[in-house]
Amino acid sequence: MTSIEPPASNPTLTGLAPVITPSIRILILGSFPGDASLAAMQYYAHPRNQFWRLMSAVLGENLADIPYPLRLQRLLTHDIGLWDAIDACERKGSLDSAIRNARPTEFAFLKQQCPLLKKVCFNGKTSGRFAHRFINAGYDTLILPSSSPAHASLSFDEKLVAWRHVVE
Repeated sequence: MTSIEPPASNPTLTGLAPVITPSIRILILGSFPGDASLAAMQYYAHPRNQFWRLMSAVLGENLADIPYPLRLQRLLTHDIGLWDAIDACERKGSLDSAIRNARPTEFAFLKQQCPLLKKVCFNGKTSGRFAHRFINAGYDTLILPSSSPAHASLSFDEKLVAWRHVVE
């Protein structure tokens, strides 16, 4: 007699640590790191993700071609932090649509640890689903078109128009 085993569920993935300091005024939240980012332990590590190009254009300095630790340092110099709206989930592949059993990130400590934080920007619609939590806490919010290569319905220039509002 052959036993039939249920299909194995995807393992629970854990996101990256926040890139924040007490002086940040802007926080950019993605949904959850893709496979390339998790493997590299770097935000927006997929070579086709436009995040670093967009932020380079917004800030007027080339972040895309400098080493990752310097990219983070330059963002923090501009009082911009990075994190994700989802702390852990199950997912096969990198698409947001494949996220299952998501555990939202706990943000309650931000008011105390980042007292200058005023604006939370969401990189795409999936992270944008968490905007109400920040609106209710008194933050300004901005939902941006996703920098992901999976979001190809807008050109880089079209995305950039919206992304320029990050620093306004």
